[in-house]
Amino acid sequence: MSRNIVCLSFDFDAMSGMVARGMITPTPISRGEFGAVGAARLLDLLAKRGLPSTWFVPGVVIGAYPDVCRRIHAEGHEIGHHGWTHVPPANLSRAEEADGLARGNDAIAGVTGKPARGYRSPSWDLSPHTIDLLLEHDFTYESSMMGHDYLPYRARTGDVVETDAPFCFGQETALIEMPISWSLDDYPHFEFVRTANSVLPGLAPASGVLANWIDDFLYMKQHLDWGIITYTCHPFVIGRGHRMMMLERLIDRLVDEGATFMTMEAAVAEFAAR
Repeated sequence: MSRNIVCLSFDFDAMSGMVARGMITPTPISRGEFGAVGAARLLDLLAKRGLPSTWFVPGVVIGAYPDVCRRIHAEGHEIGHHGWTHVPPANLSRAEEADGLARGNDAIAGVTGKPARGYRSPSWDLSPHTIDLLLEHDFTYESSMMGHDYLPYRARTGDVVETDAPFCFGQETALIEMPISWSLDDYPHFEFVRTANSVLPGLAPASGVLANWIDDFLYMKQHLDWGIITYTCHPFVIGRGHRMMMLERLIDRLVDEGATFMTMEAAVAEFAAR
């Protein structure tokens, strides 16, 4: 019998993503502030359906919304590491990145009683040091790369990338990669963002995104005996009314298709056991 695992993951960034982009005037801050409203709606939905999930939370957001984070933990959901701030590791020095890992885990341990075992980088952009640092800090898994869509794999160190030579693969490590995709992330589909240099149009109809997300699950079910699909949502994005209704329809369809819902930590443990 095939086993089709679904990991619902939520990046509770609140206003930290805006701040990291220098968008600190009242309106962008208020967009992030809506994340607390969306988080409450999501937790209500998950409780109603009896589903586990994984939440990646920057340390500064834990400091801003400790009650929301305590509720996430109290209701049985996993809290993963999402940086101290929302600045991508690729924009940090090794020392700054290491400090952010330590500070973020201290904040998480203050809520859950233990450091996180899973990590997702802000903006899904790792530095050359990230994998080594995650291993040094005893993380079990990482979820920022896109080398597969349904199967976890071992993260590597020591890749050699040159513009005028074949790519050279580095060594596999003990760190398990839980792959993700921008196509399974709500942000690029739905969020409108205008900066001095670019425009992210977003604002796509939820029905089309829902159809894509269902079909990605169905492809896994039809072609793999065992697999994991990870959906990534942001409370301040998915928490809007019509998108919440989309998420409810997605969950109900996946339940009807026989999906097994797990936290990412539990899914990683099952993969490792295989």
